[in-house]
Amino acid sequence: MTSKVTPGNRRVFICGSALRGQPDHQNLKGAEFVQSAATQLRYRLHVAGEDWHPAIHEVESGGISIPGEVYEMTQEQFDYLAANEPPNMYPADVHLDNGEVVTAFLYPKALIDQHNLPDISNTYGGWAAYKARVAKV
Repeated sequence: MTSKVTPGNRRVFICGSALRGQPDHQNLKGAEFVQSAATQLRYRLHVAGEDWHPAIHEVESGGISIPGEVYEMTQEQFDYLAANEPPNMYPADVHLDNGEVVTAFLYPKALIDQHNLPDISNTYGGWAAYKARVAKV
């Protein structure tokens, strides 16, 4: 299933520091919130950049459903978001649990392995929950 989107726009899955209530939400430049969403059980969630941002990647097995939000963006909004993503992040299709395929920013699995980034997939219930938990520690 592909996304239903206004011509010239795209739907983007946000699961990290640009979520509502998170410090980089302004990087969405007023993009239209579509819905809360979650991925299919095809991804893992890691911590990168000294707790700065999530690093998600697709796996063949052992994946979880990552919670997040879907936004409809103009090309200008998407370009701004892409320009402000952390280093090494790249746009790719992700599969939501409702069957929709949207864009998200993933992190190279090779860098996750190389830097032994902490895997928080089964611990906190998503990036916002992780940030709320570590802020209390």
